[in-house]
Amino acid sequence: MLRVVSFTFNAFGENTYLLIDEATRATAIVDPGAYSPAEQQTLRAYIEGEKLDVQYLLNTHAHIDHVLGNAFVMRQFREIPFLLHALDLPTLRAVPTYAGPYGFPAYEPAEPTGELAAGQVVGLGESRLEVRFAPGHAPGHVVLYDQAGGQLIGGDVLFRGSIGRTDLPGGSHQILLQSIERELLTLPDATVVYPGHGPATTIGAERRSNPFLT
Repeated sequence: MLRVVSFTFNAFGENTYLLIDEATRATAIVDPGAYSPAEQQTLRAYIEGEKLDVQYLLNTHAHIDHVLGNAFVMRQFREIPFLLHALDLPTLRAVPTYAGPYGFPAYEPAEPTGELAAGQVVGLGESRLEVRFAPGHAPGHVVLYDQAGGQLIGGDVLFRGSIGRTDLPGGSHQILLQSIERELLTLPDATVVYPGHGPATTIGAERRSNPFLT
């Protein structure tokens, strides 16, 4: 069973997730937004207190609020893979050009060691995460689907009552809606969606009431 633990970090109110395989303590850190020393200590203390075996750093996409803690994580866990979809590498590499003006002058870049791709399965102890390609908010955006647990780490694709913004470089409203239709609305209604901002929701709730989808 895969347990999802969330933290809300940085000025953007970004959700950072730990995906924990309960049987083995194998853990993936997804979209670490921990920027300040206090935020980084909060994340580190939880991992150490729970005696988690961190095995991956995964980015659903590479906008600044989702990558502020990448370098910190890679310093703490030096041997783990850092995976990002190849189409979002330019997004990641652009962050240093605007981090300062956005109020994050101490941002440290980190380079992925590998890639996430559509259909890839990431093994985490006894759990499995299916990578689904869902661009529109960012060119290389992916979501991570835990079929056995009925849950999805959705990044900035689908929110409770809303969808991801598409006015950033590489964004497309039409492509985002197509991604949601193809990769999310084909999942069971009971699937819990853990978004990059705000509270969790379900596929069924958004199918019924999300104004962007009805």
